[in-house]
Amino acid sequence: MTQRTNISSGAPWESIVGYSRAVRIGNIIEVSGTTSMKDGVVQHIGDVGAQTTLSLQIIEKALLQAGAKMTDVIRTRIYVTNIKDWEAVGNAHGALFKDIRPACSMVEVARLISDEILVEVEATAVLVEVNKMHR
Repeated sequence: MTQRTNISSGAPWESIVGYSRAVRIGNIIEVSGTTSMKDGVVQHIGDVGAQTTLSLQIIEKALLQAGAKMTDVIRTRIYVTNIKDWEAVGNAHGALFKDIRPACSMVEVARLISDEILVEVEATAVLVEVNKMHR
């Protein structure tokens, strides 16, 4: 039977909303929508590129906790509040993924959870070799 591992960020709203920062089942890891929020405070207000970079760093931490690396990412989904920011967001994404090159979508949304949050990123990772612990 395949084991399910929930990865928590420790945020109080995880239990309220009923979600995990990431979930690993077998060799698949899904990372929830991730923003530039640390300790309940939005970071890099007004700087969508820096918000994207921090979101990706938080995703990387969750992946490491789940036994994966950024090179295992096969798909990202990026939600922006202003599609005109695509270049700053794309440059931040490209700085990390230029050699990995996962499938990616970027879409504009009306709002995110806070008006100060300009971007939210999700990721899917697949491990080629499943760790025996998770079989």
